[in-house]
Amino acid sequence: MATAASATPAAAFGAKTPGPAPSPQPSPASAFPRPSPRASTPGRLRASLRLGGASATGSSSVVGNASGIHLAAPVLAPLAVPKMSGTVGSQKSVLLFYCEEMRELAEKVVARNDDIELRSITWRTFADGFPNLFISNAHTIRGRHVAFLASFSSPSVIFEQLSIIYALPKLFISSFTLILPFFPTGTSERMEDEGDVATAFTLARILSHIPISRGGPSSLVIFDIHALQERFYFGDSVLPCFESGIPILKSRLQELPDSDNITIAFPDDGAWKRFYKQLQHFPMIVCNKVREGEQRIVRIKEGDARGRHVVIVDDLVQSGGTLIECQKVLAAHGAAKVSAYVTHGIFPNKSWEKFHPDNGGTCTSTFYNFSMLINSLYIF
Repeated sequence: MATAASATPAAAFGAKTPGPAPSPQPSPASAFPRPSPRASTPGRLRASLRLGGASATGSSSVVGNASGIHLAAPVLAPLAVPKMSGTVGSQKSVLLFYCEEMRELAEKVVARNDDIELRSITWRTFADGFPNLFISNAHTIRGRHVAFLASFSSPSVIFEQLSIIYALPKLFISSFTLILPFFPTGTSERMEDEGDVATAFTLARILSHIPISRGGPSSLVIFDIHALQERFYFGDSVLPCFESGIPILKSRLQELPDSDNITIAFPDDGAWKRFYKQLQHFPMIVCNKVREGEQRIVRIKEGDARGRHVVIVDDLVQSGGTLIECQKVLAAHGAAKVSAYVTHGIFPNKSWEKFHPDNGGTCTSTFYNFSMLINSLYIF
């Protein structure tokens, strides 16, 4: 998470020198040091995953074997934030607010970072169901760097969180960063027929009107947005920062005992376009979907799976049907192992259950590993 640091006045006045030469005057840069708004990479959200039974710090995974896939409890990675200029004494650099859905994560982030202070919001509703919200100790956040950890997991929670997101920058804070790991309308980014509504554009417009703080426009952090061109849906009043979970995957793949036998597979051309540049040093397989009557069949478009440990990569999973069909066709073409990685696991209507062994010990899919960086912060 990168937050813009506020300018902190410093006593940097030059001393007088003998002779007619005037006293040196402090330059604006030396008198008011202001770091670059871009924080260094250690300031980003970190997480890692576990594949093949070997664990890494700040990770958890879904690990499968011949009998199916088993869920491991998530271990949440710390959120590292660089020290901001202008911190005084023991004062924390960043105040972190959160929605109720992200409470557990926020608490673990603060427990692992000395520079972050957890702040609370009272989430209540009136009798008519509309939100009744209260920001505790609002007067104490003036001049501070503030972040809000959001989750737009359903339309019913978006309005109450937007109310907080719009209120915080107006409390005379130095900077505001919204962390929205999953951009939920990202798959509705275009029109295919007259009358279609691109709701990705709608949500981007709403977030583009977050009020500015003392430090300028608000920052918006999103992980693996569905289509990179969606960055152009946001207005100039917000600074979107698009992160990716792929570096985490690459780091973990290099630690596997069969790292020299890894092939990356994409379930469709869209996933290939989204991620191939980040994974181009691996051999690749591209699949596609073809319609046969009422069925959509997954086939291998290019690449060779024979004898390889194939890792399917995509940005999100809904029902999981496409991943399962990809696994079947890759296994049929001689893959030694098939694993899968996605950044966002949505799973509406409990569709994740198809990745669980049933009572008989069998499973719909036979993935060697199945790992998800859900909401870019949780890994199950």
